Amino acid sequence: MIDTVKLGRSDLVVPRVCLGTMTFGEQNTEAEAHAQLDLAFERGIRFIDTAEMYPIPVKAETYGRTEEFIGRWLRGKPRDRVVLASKVAGPGRGMDWMRAGERAGVGELSKKDILLACERSLKRLGTDCIDLYQIHWPARNVPMFGAERYDPRKERESVPIQEQLEAMDQLRREGKIRAVGVSNETAWGVCEFTRVAGHFGLPRIDTIQNIYNLISREFDQALVETCLREEVSLLAYSPLAFGWLTGKFAGGAKPANARITRFGAGWPRYQKPRIAPTADRYAAIAREAGLTPTRLALSWIYHRPYVASTIIGATSVEQLVEDLDAWDTKLDEATLAAIDALHEEVPSPAK
Repeated sequence: MIDTVKLGRSDLVVPRVCLGTMTFGEQNTEAEAHAQLDLAFERGIRFIDTAEMYPIPVKAETYGRTEEFIGRWLRGKPRDRVVLASKVAGPGRGMDWMRAGERAGVGELSKKDILLACERSLKRLGTDCIDLYQIHWPARNVPMFGAERYDPRKERESVPIQEQLEAMDQLRREGKIRAVGVSNETAWGVCEFTRVAGHFGLPRIDTIQNIYNLISREFDQALVETCLREEVSLLAYSPLAFGWLTGKFAGGAKPANARITRFGAGWPRYQKPRIAPTADRYAAIAREAGLTPTRLALSWIYHRPYVASTIIGATSVEQLVEDLDAWDTKLDEATLAAIDALHEEVPSPAK
């Protein structure tokens, strides 16, 4: 049985494993998506994460399709037994068509943008309330999606955090959301969101959804202390690093349907030269422990003390079964020591 956890200071209690859905509508058909949702529900994974812009990669013709798939699956399901999380897209990233003619800016995260995005997501999901509504990435200039450092030359005007939280406050008062989260945030961002919320009596963020895996461990630095002290729960995404930590790319293999093979050029984080040899070494640690690379990577992150819930994604039911079964795998001290030693030698090669 997978444990549950309370998110931040909210009243949301979720399993420590969450079903991610960004493949639904691109790599997965609706029937395949529903099969994954059925399996997750049967296994007690009543926590589903999506976003207005899914599936990935983002295209105007598929925008919102993932939420539509989930909405049709939700019909007839006990809505109060599912914790549903979605996200409003941030600025830029070439999505000029998003909410075209209706937005205040191109996903600029103004109050108008957030209210409009939420209304659209509620309609696609076929529900009256999104349990956890998240800001997909910051409105301001920050290093993210593989960028290594903050670049002050890229500074720009951005929607104030206060205005973003005012939108969330209105949505919560109207009963359209229950809790607020951020994603792809920095330590400063978490502190500022909590400071502004406290100062102006606005909703406090309860979660942060950031990348975290064996080859991308930036969260272990400033963010872990920040989130523990501010009572903001980590929802860890990309635990298998787009498949690098499954062993599927060992020896230079390029499986045809893998995300890196199909869409790699759009994901610079996972194109860095130290990733492949480091992933192979983690796979060797797994074999030494009598495990698959997938079980090693997932067991490690599932049982990190400050990971509230891990967002897993799959393109087949078979993959999802292994991901869920990994919960019962506990790593011994020798294996954990080997992981720590490799991390000391090659820290965060996907950074």
